[in-house]
Amino acid sequence: MRCLIYLRVSTKEQAEKDLTEEGFSIAAQREACVRRIRDEGWELVDEYVDRGESARTADRPQLRAMLARIGEESDVKAVVVHKVDRLARNMEDHIAIRALLRRRGVTLVSVTENLDETASGRLVEGIHALMAEFYSANLASEVRKGMGQKAKLGGYPHKAPLGYLNIREPIGGRQVAHIVPDPERAPLVRAAFELYATGEWTVERLAHEMADRGLRNRGRDGHYTSKPVTVSGLAHLLAHRAYVGVVGWDGVEYPASHEPLVDRSTFDKVQELLAARAMRGTRERRHHHYLKSLLVCGVCGRRMSIQYSKGTYTYFYCLGQKDRRNGTGCQERYVVAEQLEAEVEDLYSRIEVPNDWADGLRQAIAAEVATHHEDTTAERDLLARRREHAEAERYKLMEAYYANAIDVTMLRREQERIGAELRAVESRQGTLDANLDDWQEVMDLAIRFSTRCATPYRRGSDRTRRLFNTAVLEHVHVRDGHVAEVAYNELFDLLFAVPKFEYDDVVGARGLEPPTSAV
Repeated sequence: MRCLIYLRVSTKEQAEKDLTEEGFSIAAQREACVRRIRDEGWELVDEYVDRGESARTADRPQLRAMLARIGEESDVKAVVVHKVDRLARNMEDHIAIRALLRRRGVTLVSVTENLDETASGRLVEGIHALMAEFYSANLASEVRKGMGQKAKLGGYPHKAPLGYLNIREPIGGRQVAHIVPDPERAPLVRAAFELYATGEWTVERLAHEMADRGLRNRGRDGHYTSKPVTVSGLAHLLAHRAYVGVVGWDGVEYPASHEPLVDRSTFDKVQELLAARAMRGTRERRHHHYLKSLLVCGVCGRRMSIQYSKGTYTYFYCLGQKDRRNGTGCQERYVVAEQLEAEVEDLYSRIEVPNDWADGLRQAIAAEVATHHEDTTAERDLLARRREHAEAERYKLMEAYYANAIDVTMLRREQERIGAELRAVESRQGTLDANLDDWQEVMDLAIRFSTRCATPYRRGSDRTRRLFNTAVLEHVHVRDGHVAEVAYNELFDLLFAVPKFEYDDVVGARGLEPPTSAV
């Protein structure tokens, strides 16, 4: 009788135990199967081997190839396996595979189990298949339980993220798996966070920059490939909390024992930028211009994009022109880029403030700082007590969970509540406890900048102008082909959009009309 052998091991470690390619487990299975074939006097036609593949599903390349051969050629009468669980550890897959074999007149032979086509034989075979499924499910449950316990203790139970390496070290007489920074790529990951935190990079541009610096992806085998990190891959990396020393498992976060690559302030700044840009829908396209993402149509409120005509002429146009969902698009016309460039440049000349007004504003700010110190002392004390109470709650919560007094569902719910409380406290403390002297220094710098901003903007490169616009302007409305209205970022809005009566209160009436947000 012509027959095939099917062999399988579950992990690559099993497949690599020996100096041979296949390891002891495959070799032992083959030896037992060949001995059975020789004893029966059958003819071995071929063998199929899946190395390091799970039997929980039928998605195994060599198994699929063997079943395809049986279905197409019908040149064999038996498939020999070492045990039934080598074929499948899922009852549904086992039934499907056995049905295909029976339709083709192929017998399944197990070296270690007695299978036959009688009623009792099929019952025994079903019991073996069910036991294999139970063993697989129970093993998976135990593995998951162990990984959860590892996460609670600060270990990282997953494949190491980019910038870390999975290693095993002897600790306490046993091999312990954990992650350590990759000496070659950890500095690149750290640089990616630091660059993005400046606010001067989009994810698209940063992906190209990190590719130029040598940051590469890892393949499924854990080895690095020649492929650079994709834009989506970099976005996932920038949001990964493992880099700040947190390990998550089953919806719960634990302090990690591995070395963080990024400090908390940098990581939080990156998350704020990612969230803000996702809400604004801003992304860098193929064409770059220092006014992009700044110009807004004054008619319909859509952003304005850029178009190059014949490689020579540059135009800005409202994206609403492309919106045909209601049958009509925005009627705002195309505007030559040079015209808007000149009007924004002129804007900086018109928003410069007089020096004596700036001096008066400095005095007003100093008085406001002193008053703010006095008014917020009681609130600072209250926030400190709220933080202490929340931290104590968090500690007691973890103690209760470790003592099995609460389940993981309640742990997650309470962690979310306490986390929300701490974030609220930190947010308010960040507002109150920010060093007001430093804030006054920043305001002074902004005032000095506002008294002489036109010349450096006019002389600056495109990158310098983009930095100016990002720092000073929230957006610029364009209507009928001209700059119609300007919204400043919060800091400069205090300087450039002061109502007339406040302006007079600070420096006295001089007959000079102060700049406003309407141009």
